[in-house]
Amino acid sequence: MKVVEVVAAVIKKENKILATQRGYGHFEGMWEFPGGKPETGETKEEALVREIKEEMDANIKVDDFICTVEYDYKDPDFHLIMHTYFCELLDDHMELVYHDEDRLEHKAMKWLTKEELGSVEWLGADIEIVNVLENLL
Repeated sequence: MKVVEVVAAVIKKENKILATQRGYGHFEGMWEFPGGKPETGETKEEALVREIKEEMDANIKVDDFICTVEYDYKDPDFHLIMHTYFCELLDDHMELVYHDEDRLEHKAMKWLTKEELGSVEWLGADIEIVNVLENLL
């Protein structure tokens, strides 16, 4: 089974957490914490800063490590290793950015309170992060 390692940002603003909705691919329409794959030579924190800048044109500061989740997806089959961190915005600028000329990386984003975290359809691995957050927030 293919192994994919990623980093994810749990971006906090006041008492809310940012959720993003996938804009393309097999899991289009599902909700997730934003992030992506580290490039060769990048730390996990550097990858998060770069990915959030690329995906949402936002500047973040990476704060505390939350946890690592391992999750097996089916169809397509792959094993995901996701390292998650609390992050904060350095300014209020954030917008949805096109992955290429005709498709958005994310088609929506919204701020959710702890009580609203269950109101969106999260990807499997992200559900595990939501469960951890409910105990931390």
